[in-house]
Amino acid sequence: MVGTGNAANVLGRKIIQSGHHIIQVAGRNPAHAETLGVLLHAQAFGNFSDITGDADLYIVAVSDSALAGIHNWLPVIKQGIVVHTAGAVSKLVLKTVAGSYGVLYPLQSLRSDNSAIPEIPFLIDADSPDTLQHIRSFAASLSGKVAYADDVTRMKLHAGAVMVNNFPNYLYTLTQDFCTKENIDFSLLMPLLYETVHRLEQYPAGLMQTGPAMRNDQDTIAKHLSVLEPYPGLAKIYLELSVSITDYYDRLRFEI
Repeated sequence: MVGTGNAANVLGRKIIQSGHHIIQVAGRNPAHAETLGVLLHAQAFGNFSDITGDADLYIVAVSDSALAGIHNWLPVIKQGIVVHTAGAVSKLVLKTVAGSYGVLYPLQSLRSDNSAIPEIPFLIDADSPDTLQHIRSFAASLSGKVAYADDVTRMKLHAGAVMVNNFPNYLYTLTQDFCTKENIDFSLLMPLLYETVHRLEQYPAGLMQTGPAMRNDQDTIAKHLSVLEPYPGLAKIYLELSVSITDYYDRLRFEI
């Protein structure tokens, strides 16, 4: 395991739980590598030159910026398969440091401070059909959801992940701030959140849209904007999303 952050931590624990053995953990920070090594029952190194040549698979779970310069710090690994875990980086970044290489991208938000490991779909790619099969077999031992995705497809899914995860979470952040300042109990909104996500498992999102913007209820929108006036950032997002929703459903009604 090359890397000691959230992805390395969660994937490492999942790999151990699935019956595999992690030989080494390597990271820039020796203390962090040691901590993760203890957790994963693996040798730990703060020097990448100490990476063994005996592993079947080398998982490079580092930041996108670190991957961009990987040829400067990772020694060439001729035996085994080297994979990175990034959604927005081409597999070709590994071409100069590996004899066989590919991608093992966990399509999930991974946090090392969460004791429970969530379901993790994996998107995989490789430099050859044989390498792809080896990566697929390994990924299937970790998850029931494994899919092939080339660089272009993976980038599109990564963008989709940002839109369904990062953006809504930012809205939750702003809304929690709003509720705190207005002495409103945010937990009262939680059942609504759960219901919204639950519906996505059964119906297309477009059919489940509700609210004043979908109805083009400008009176209610104006009242909400008045309430949000002390919070210009939230008000701006509210207005932009309302306009977009209204336009979207107006076009649908026109087409029908």
